[in-house]
Amino acid sequence: MIYTVTFNPALDYIMYMDGLHAGGVNRVRSAKILCGGKGINVSWVLHNLGIESVALGFVAGFTGREIERMLREHGVCTDFVPLGHDRSRINVKLVAGEESDLNAPGPEIRPADMEAFFKRMDGIAEGDTLVLAGSLPAGLPQNTYSEVLMRAGRAKCVVDTTGNALRAALRYRPFLVKPNHHELGELFGRELETEEEIAHCAEKLRQEGAQNVLVSMAGRGALLAAQDGRLYRSAAPKGTVRGSTGAGDSMVAGFLAGCETGKGLEYAFRMGVAAGSASAFSEELATREEVYALLKELG
Repeated sequence: MIYTVTFNPALDYIMYMDGLHAGGVNRVRSAKILCGGKGINVSWVLHNLGIESVALGFVAGFTGREIERMLREHGVCTDFVPLGHDRSRINVKLVAGEESDLNAPGPEIRPADMEAFFKRMDGIAEGDTLVLAGSLPAGLPQNTYSEVLMRAGRAKCVVDTTGNALRAALRYRPFLVKPNHHELGELFGRELETEEEIAHCAEKLRQEGAQNVLVSMAGRGALLAAQDGRLYRSAAPKGTVRGSTGAGDSMVAGFLAGCETGKGLEYAFRMGVAAGSASAFSEELATREEVYALLKELG
């Protein structure tokens, strides 16, 4: 079983406008509400690809109940810790030629809430996969991801976060880490300009503990420094980018779905690229049909 963790889920209220005028009245052409959060996105796309998962994390108030309802309606199993205070956040995304995100803070996660979360981890066994995605909400200790990884035992772990949290996770030899090329450069205190520099730092990160390092490079495609010692590269498929939200999470989901087929790391890599690109080319997260159409294009 695959388990995904979202510490700070949200309802994403997305509004489409012809233009945005600060200080004036703005009319919205259309709007929609989606449930958001990096781990939730991974579970959503996994379901689209026919792979079961369980979404873990924290929800609170009427917004938290709506997040659970939307996931279950989509077919995603959930086992969130309900918080007895505050409410899960609502983020606002304004799309008016370019996208502007207004991300709200989430509810406080108290020590007793974390203990309830760790009890939910008791069912994770060897052979299962645990996906840790996103930044930590304010108030949680910086070593939270490390503690989760320590308690994960012999499960395969995927870590999609940044900075010190990612660096600290390497000692637990995660199965996969997925920085983009900017985040990878920040880890090594430099700006990575060429694909060769990115590949060098990805391999260095693998030598520091990650088994597989999947790096998204926006319009330049992606590369994988793999545990078999090989470096896989892929150009970005052709398409019109409609938004970047969820593209990296979809890449993780596609990679894991590819691993489930038993067809090897190169196939998993190509499926990850296809899923990430499919979400970037869509106003919502990638569907199975969109992913497999791009996978066929990648060869």
